[in-house]
Amino acid sequence: MTAIGDSTVIEQSITRTAFRFPKVSSVYYGKVRDVYIIDNKLMVSVVTDRISAFDVIMPRPIPYKGQVLNQIAAYFLEATKDICPNWVIEVPDPNVTVGVLCTPYRVEMVIRGYLTGHAWREYQEGKRIICGELMPENMVENQMFPKPIITPTTKNDQSHDLDITREEIIEKGIVSKADYELMEKYTQELYQRGSEMAAQKGLILVDTKYEFGKANDKIFLIDEVHTPDSSRYFYAEGYEERLGKGESQRQLSKEFLRQWLIENGFRGREGENIPEFTDDWIMEVSERYIELYTKITGKEFQKWPINNIMERIDSNVANSLKPLLSGI
Repeated sequence: MTAIGDSTVIEQSITRTAFRFPKVSSVYYGKVRDVYIIDNKLMVSVVTDRISAFDVIMPRPIPYKGQVLNQIAAYFLEATKDICPNWVIEVPDPNVTVGVLCTPYRVEMVIRGYLTGHAWREYQEGKRIICGELMPENMVENQMFPKPIITPTTKNDQSHDLDITREEIIEKGIVSKADYELMEKYTQELYQRGSEMAAQKGLILVDTKYEFGKANDKIFLIDEVHTPDSSRYFYAEGYEERLGKGESQRQLSKEFLRQWLIENGFRGREGENIPEFTDDWIMEVSERYIELYTKITGKEFQKWPINNIMERIDSNVANSLKPLLSGI
């Protein structure tokens, strides 16, 4: 049975925004984030409760998902700023980050420590090379690679993720050789730090992706870091036993949503229908996101009131921008 009030909570979640922040130059509406460019110098990233899979936005929002993503990203951006500079200036609201406007590179740096997800699906089809990286023979699903591999992606004309090799990125001039090498270095070090932090909480950081941008000739880590939308986590306890038995791993990531969609006949292909997102299922997804926040940060999740969420964000961002704009 759906608990009383679930429908109301779902309805009050953020599906779209139309803020009128001061000095807005332009607005970009992504799959999950609505990004407001301020005076062509700052970014205000509002993390909505939309959820996507297979590059398709699902029809109904997930309560508190935006807060979870924004606060996990803020946690890890703060914890990794000694490795590389990042775009964050301030987090004025649980759903919002204000930062430096960067020109994003047209590459996402995906790093994989284990054979799962997209890599496993490719492996099952007989492929042993992904993005120019060799995957050893006789591996099983969820097995650890001898060492983490970087499998970058770019976007095709339809904005869908497209595997690409290091050599292609450099040869096509998508990223310069020097910049790409630095992004590789950052990616490896960020994954190492994320893995160590996960291990302290009894988790395995299976794979993740990082995005970078440039401002004032400097490379910044941008977007989100080590969230359930950009990363996959396994529980460390029982990992070896489950691997040996060929059983599915207990995990905290968005992969459970992808698997549920696949089981219900949806992979994002043309002609396929998105299965129904019932209130029960939506609240289960919400609780899974909250569980990840609690597990990975070691902090109790505080559900901020959402009955006036849009007014709250508008006020908090305005107060944040006032001193920032006065200093520009």
